[in-house]
Amino acid sequence: MRGRSDVLEPAILGLLDQAPLHGYELRKRLNLVLGSFRAFSYGSLYPCLKLLVARGWIAGTASTDAPPHALSGKRARIVYELTADGKEQFQQILASSGPATWEDENFDVRFAFFSRTDAETRLRILEGRRSRLTERLETVRKSFNRTRERMDEYTLELQRHGLESVEREVRWLDDLIDNERGTRRVRPTGAGHPTDADPADDASRLGTEPKERG
Repeated sequence: MRGRSDVLEPAILGLLDQAPLHGYELRKRLNLVLGSFRAFSYGSLYPCLKLLVARGWIAGTASTDAPPHALSGKRARIVYELTADGKEQFQQILASSGPATWEDENFDVRFAFFSRTDAETRLRILEGRRSRLTERLETVRKSFNRTRERMDEYTLELQRHGLESVEREVRWLDDLIDNERGTRRVRPTGAGHPTDADPADDASRLGTEPKERG
């Protein structure tokens, strides 16, 4: 339960830092920011909202533009907004860059709010994430090489897919780190000759290169 809360809390604070939202809209924004593969249910969202209200980080008020049917006995929508303490808490989250920010779900949340994170913190998180994945990649490779002779063809393909997914993310992180540092990585061309990456790519990489996960 705590693991889901660790993901939801910063995501909710980050979205409410942009604008007040009612629960249904907040849930849609969460799915949009974090991806539909991690769909949130009302069962996990509303207990987290209640907890954040109790902590004084957000406040909920009945919507003044409640739909007409609200007068027929149905509940008016509650609009949630960040309090001053909530804004301070979110700024503390944005400034953090410890090992917890490198883990799979936490990294996704932090990356979603990178536009409001300072460059130095972004770089520390990206480098930490890359270090964590490099360790994972080495472990997966050793396991794959050690057990591949005993695998059937489908298990072998599944293991290969996982290995390639981690390799792709490491390359993706390399590009992001280069972009943060303002450098260009020399890569071989299809003809086997090195060439500098196009400087124009740096400006668009964050918005055009997808992250793939296994």
